[in-house]
Parts: sequence; structure tokens; C-alpha cells
Amino acid sequence: MKSGNLDSASNPHSWETLPPTPSSSHARWWGMLAGFALGIVDTWITRALGVTFAMNGHEAGWLVACFFGSSFAFLGFLIGYVVEGRQRDRHTAEVLQVQMETINAARARLVQSEKLAALGQLSATIAHEVRNPLAVIRSSAQTLSETLPANDTDAHRACSFITEEIDRLTSVTGSLLAFARPLRLAPRPTSVAALFDGALLLAADELDAKGVRVSRHEAGDLPHVHADGDLIRQVLLGLLHNASEALPAGGQVELGAHVVDDTVELDVADSGPGVPADLRARIFEPFFTTRSQGTGLGLAVARHIVEAHGGRIAVTERVGGGARFTLRLQTAAGAAVAA
Repeated sequence: MKSGNLDSASNPHSWETLPPTPSSSHARWWGMLAGFALGIVDTWITRALGVTFAMNGHEAGWLVACFFGSSFAFLGFLIGYVVEGRQRDRHTAEVLQVQMETINAARARLVQSEKLAALGQLSATIAHEVRNPLAVIRSSAQTLSETLPANDTDAHRACSFITEEIDRLTSVTGSLLAFARPLRLAPRPTSVAALFDGALLLAADELDAKGVRVSRHEAGDLPHVHADGDLIRQVLLGLLHNASEALPAGGQVELGAHVVDDTVELDVADSGPGVPADLRARIFEPFFTTRSQGTGLGLAVARHIVEAHGGRIAVTERVGGGARFTLRLQTAAGAAVAA
């Protein structure tokens, strides 16, 4: 597998943004203007009702209007000031909440990275220690099988069983090494159709063996994605393998792709039993599996690859029942702008 340096622009969590800062509020000035206007209108209505204002025998209507207007203007200014303060407090609270969520997410990612690093080192050590003895045992079982009499069916069956189990364990150690090995990305503009074509070609025998029906739904003018084609095909192939195992004979797999902002979402959906809602947050964790023969590393490696591309992978429910896995990858044009 391959590795590369990722900047903050490629971090999937960098798509989250702070709440927009509210434009400078003029509530206090509008309140003052409204209060002054209210004072003038109030004086005019009072005079219209026949009330007169006089001071020492002189008309004092405008003096009263100015007094009322200035009083109401001051009151409106105070009300507007309070409104502005509440707006500032609300925006500050929103910013603090988003920042706390960002800090907590970063802390969780850091803890997850440390756990994965420790698991990776342990996995690599175990895989290296187990690989050579397994190879010796397999070779010995094959040699023993070749020297056994042809009519000794029980012994031949036992040797065949040993070989099959060692092959299974070798596959597990290979998965452990793949999980522990650092990624080296070689991203380039890649066609979505080419990704689907390659994954389906590699999975054709397995899908055909179960009579799985495959349908594709992608627009002809989809932009290229910024991705390492080999690694993303590996992810798609793993999802197709999982779908094939979950489906009954004659089931259906759907591949789709569509544009969302400056990203492309690739969907792999199947008509199988789906993933229970309470397990969807855990199925991408290393060594978590619901299958008796599974290692729990396939989806963990898939998430590792997708997130290394600055993307996301998620599982939801397919319309009509089943599971839908979605890969979100940046377009080649979007990656060029970010760079």
C-alpha cells in the first residue's frame, strides 16, 4: 500500500466551517431613529386630538415633540444596544460550540491515530513472526501429502485441511501487514468509469458465481477525481466482495456516482440484509466484524485509504433495503484549486 503527506486542505474535517460572522448590526441607531420618530408621531397625534401645549402663553408643541422624541430615541438606543449584545453573545456561543466540537474531533482523531499506530506495530510484529512458520507447515503438509499412499483418503483429507487452514491464516497475516504498512499515495486525475470498470473486472468471477446482477448509474460528464486509482479500486473491490458475501444468490449490486459541490460521491449498494443502525458507527473500526471468518480489517483499511485521500466513507441504508457504502472524493479540479 502507498503513503503520502496530507495538508489541512485534504483533511475531511476541514469541510466543517465556523458560523458566519454577522454583519455589523445597526440596531441601536435604528432604535434611536425609530424612538425619535415615535416621539414626533405621538406629539402630532396628541395635537390632532385637540391637546395643545403652551408655556408662558407661547406655543410649546415643538419643544414637547423634541422632548418626547429625544426620550424615545434614548430608549430605542438602549433597546437596540441590548439586541446587538444578544446577537454578539449568540454568535460567540455558536463559535465556541463549533470550536469545541472541532477540538473534540481532533482529539478523538489523535487518540484513534495513536491506537492505530500501536495496533499497526503489533500487527506487523505478529504477522512477521507467524508468516515463516506457516510457510514451513504448509510445505511440510504438501510434502507429506505427496508421499502418502493414494488409497489413504483420511490422511489426504487431513493434509488438504491443513493446507486450506494455513492459506486462510496466510490471508489473515496479509491483511494485518496491509493494515500496518504506511500508505504511499500517487494521486492523479482519475476517471470514475475507469475505477468502476477495473473493480468490476476483478470481481467478475465472484459475482458471476452467485448470479449477482450489477447495475451502474453514473453521468457521462462526471469530473475526474483526484485519487490513486489502484488504491481506490482496491476499496471498491473490497466493497464488492463484502456485498457478494452478504447477498443471496441472484441478488443485486448497484454502482453509482454523482457530483456534490467540488466532490464526487461513489456509491456501492446491495440488496442484502444491510447493516444494523447500531453497528454502522463501528464497522470501520479495526478488528470489528460480525462474520465468523472475517478479520475485521477490510473496512478499516478502506477507511484508512479514503481518508488518506482527504475523503470520507460512510454506510447508510439502501432505498428498498440493503446497505449503501458511499465514498466521497475530491475532484481533480477542486484539488488543483486547493493546492
